[in-house]
Amino acid sequence: MDRADLPTGTPAAPELLQGGSHWLLQGDLNGYSRPTGQGLATQARAGRGLRVLASPEPRGSRLRVRLLEDGYPCWVEPADLLGRATARGPWRARLLEAKAIEAATAGVMHFADQAQRISNHYLWGGSLGPNYDCSGFIQTAFERSGVWIPRDAYQQERFCQPVAVGPTVFSLLRPGDLIFFGTRQRCTHVGLHLGNGRYLHSSGRAHGRDGLGVDGLSPADTDPVASHYRRELRGAGRVVRCHDGSTLA
Repeated sequence: MDRADLPTGTPAAPELLQGGSHWLLQGDLNGYSRPTGQGLATQARAGRGLRVLASPEPRGSRLRVRLLEDGYPCWVEPADLLGRATARGPWRARLLEAKAIEAATAGVMHFADQAQRISNHYLWGGSLGPNYDCSGFIQTAFERSGVWIPRDAYQQERFCQPVAVGPTVFSLLRPGDLIFFGTRQRCTHVGLHLGNGRYLHSSGRAHGRDGLGVDGLSPADTDPVASHYRRELRGAGRVVRCHDGSTLA
């Protein structure tokens, strides 16, 4: 039997986790950045789908998969799928118009407000909550309102419609816009604009708050965390489309 054509609802089994097969998650799943080691790349919530890219070699090693909704590749433990995934058909993107995405912003902001009220810390690769990395938090805030965007900060920057911004210029920003930080060469951090240059972001320990916190773009905000990220401000963007599930570089 072609493993891409397993009957819908077939429970995952070791011999069925072959390249080309599609699976619906019945439980939350960790996705790893490498075939060995503990480093997270992302996490996937129950209800998401994945495609196995290649059969495990040797048997029992991690699977290379692609998450369907955002095209994100990662490695997963085959044992984590047993009893927690069933066969499904290929995923089709639900693409919303810009006006529908704008209407969903209220839900994004509500999710963000609730998330910061729960005890949390920064988790590299975290997207299930309550512990997030910066882009995992942003992606989840939009996903909970039915809007899929890319997983990583640099991908989100490329995906968004640019909006002019600066330490003293943020009048064009709307609540729900994304603010990007990093070096001249690459975006490495992202926050969610709340209004008046204030943004919510999940930052680490070295230069941040070890979790979700609010900072400002204005030089009037002299907090060390805000000052650090203000020096790394790259730009801002607005989500005006849904991700189609393609894999982004």
